[in-house]
Amino acid sequence: MSGHATEVSSGDRFEFGANWTKFLKVLNDDRIAQAERSLCDMLGVSNLQGKTFLDVGSGSGLFSLAARRLGAKVHSFDYDPKSVACTIELKRRYFPSDSEWVVEEGSALDNVYLASVGKFDVVYSWGVLHHTGAMWKALANMAPLVASSGRLFIAIYNDQGRSTAMWIKIKKAYCVSPPPLRACILCLAFIRLAGPTALRALLKGQVDEAGRNYGKEGGRGMSPWRDVVDWVGGYPFEVAKPEEIFDYYRSRGFVLEKMQTCAGGHGCNQFVFSKC
Repeated sequence: MSGHATEVSSGDRFEFGANWTKFLKVLNDDRIAQAERSLCDMLGVSNLQGKTFLDVGSGSGLFSLAARRLGAKVHSFDYDPKSVACTIELKRRYFPSDSEWVVEEGSALDNVYLASVGKFDVVYSWGVLHHTGAMWKALANMAPLVASSGRLFIAIYNDQGRSTAMWIKIKKAYCVSPPPLRACILCLAFIRLAGPTALRALLKGQVDEAGRNYGKEGGRGMSPWRDVVDWVGGYPFEVAKPEEIFDYYRSRGFVLEKMQTCAGGHGCNQFVFSKC
């Protein structure tokens, strides 16, 4: 078996690609437009015409698609074969036979592979590097991929101390459990994470509307249920405080352009750095 398959079978890795495969069933034009807006908002641009874009850990392929629609020349890769298949599927749907969008299988920890892809105007890795099993090495590996005057856009899970330690145990338990027990863990986690919002929507008679409007305010085109599955199962799992990421890249010649935190919650802190 491949390294990925071995890690999954031993319970050391969540199958992100299997979750993304199901997400593609609900992907629509509104979600794609949300993804495009989120890219433009964080990068402070209206399009990516003439830019090269590296999607490190492309997942569903949604943001590779968004970047390509915004005019970038895109290179996508992922460690999970099913995530690679998802990205290939989106390319087939929207940009068949397009030479300006390359999709490959690769790892953010594989220095030989990374040396082969070149440098890019925008290196993008949202919610990926903390799932590699060696986050700080993965973070270091991003720096050489950014072209001169290029930009690095990453999102890393927030360090919540004791809460983080609890979630690590839950994630590991999910990955080693049989399907029936996984379903129980997911349901309990969904109640914990989405219960208060769902209850407010129920009391207002707006349950359907809440589901349709998920993430529209500053959203990224995601699905609420798929986000919960991704969060609960997402293992390996590492975290960092915002200042740790800031200091790390500042010492490597990067300047912070924009930061958006999760206000101390369990989500990701987002960073856009420029290379001096």
